[in-house]
Amino acid sequence: MATLNVNGTVREFEAEPDTPLLWVLREQLGLTGTKYGCGIAQCGACTVHIDGETVRTCVRPVSTVTADQKIVTIEGLSTNGSHPLQKAWVALDVPQCGFCQSGMIMAAAALLKEKPQPTDADINQSITNICRCGTYNRVRAAIKAAAQGGNTRQAGLAIQHADGSTT
Repeated sequence: MATLNVNGTVREFEAEPDTPLLWVLREQLGLTGTKYGCGIAQCGACTVHIDGETVRTCVRPVSTVTADQKIVTIEGLSTNGSHPLQKAWVALDVPQCGFCQSGMIMAAAALLKEKPQPTDADINQSITNICRCGTYNRVRAAIKAAAQGGNTRQAGLAIQHADGSTT
């Protein structure tokens, strides 16, 4: 039995060495927030952090991750949705279908850790995830809102909600 440190807990699993980390996370450990998108590390739906770095898990063999490396999935970013990016995502109605969003949030979290006040160019360079719904303007605004301590009005995107309120 092999082990991984996932979201601060050492977890046991059994898998062939070439099994993608994504499948171990989803199928063996029940962490289904990380999604399968393209299977070739292009879309980013499978993004997690390993020792603070973004990793696309659909092509990363589980055998390349050591037991002492720390993996953080979307479930480990915060246990109750209180991470500033998760709050900004909700406040700005970022997701449509939501499929790519966990990977986007994980990529954005790594960006904000490296650059707490990212420019548009920083966001363009770091967020290479693909969103089929095209919510890129809202993703950018949510990253900026999280960087501004949750101030959605300074994020550069005015959203009028169905109840008439604006964000």
